[in-house]
Amino acid sequence: MSERLQKIISRAGIASRRKAEEYILAGRVSVNGTVVQELGSKADWTVDTIQIDGQKIEKAPEHRYLILNKPKGYITSTSDPKGRRTVMDLLGKHACRGLFPVGRLDYNTEGLLIITNDGEFANSITSARNKVPKTYQIKVNGRPAKELIDKLRRGITLDNRPIRPESIDLIRSSDNPWYELTLIQGRNRQIHRMFERIGFLIEKIRRVRIGSLTIKNMKPGEVRILKSRELQALQYSGASTHHKVPVANTPKRPTTTQTHKPPSNTKTQSRKPSSNTKPRGRQKPMRQQRKR
Repeated sequence: MSERLQKIISRAGIASRRKAEEYILAGRVSVNGTVVQELGSKADWTVDTIQIDGQKIEKAPEHRYLILNKPKGYITSTSDPKGRRTVMDLLGKHACRGLFPVGRLDYNTEGLLIITNDGEFANSITSARNKVPKTYQIKVNGRPAKELIDKLRRGITLDNRPIRPESIDLIRSSDNPWYELTLIQGRNRQIHRMFERIGFLIEKIRRVRIGSLTIKNMKPGEVRILKSRELQALQYSGASTHHKVPVANTPKRPTTTQTHKPPSNTKTQSRKPSSNTKPRGRQKPMRQQRKR
């Protein structure tokens, strides 16, 4: 069955769908020996020979899903031309071919990062249309007035696009207060730019939640495999997350106690009153119902 090339590449666990589109536009992808640079191009994985940089795309390995509490001082990438440390250096025994980070955290930003080799799953988390909320705790340099925070709550414009957080709540009051902020859409350095718009700089940013997933009880630099129940809950975190985690990676639903239905020959619904039957109401005294 023919599919879009970027979808095939993401399913193979090579890159996210967005990154796969960059590969195609850069002329790095070929089908049966012919370079393809149109994003709408399709191919059949079972028939066609699809290559990236001359390397044939093989069948995708088993999907893996990891959660990392990223410390500051690491690049959110699979590699860095400048030789800086990347989040992949933290995986240890969990490292394997095809893994990549889902989304991006800045060099000095800490917190929750998902790492997987499932491109479709990654796309379902990062795509704005799926409205998966991301929650951050931020430390502000200085104390913004309530009117300025309300301005951010109402929304501002960045890059000629409206930006409005789902929520901003003060969680620690001080000369340099902490706020918890939840976003649906993401822009480059969005939180920094939002607070710069009202005249304040951000000292620290820590992502603490993606959908229902949190880094509670995880130390900086700690990585672990996502639990099946976490994956299942995560796929319902957004308003329209279409990608489903494979059945093998999802838990069985708990058995629920069902109410026993009456036998089929038992009538459980009340009969409609016939035309000669008076509707129920307050009954008249018996002496008025007797015939004289």
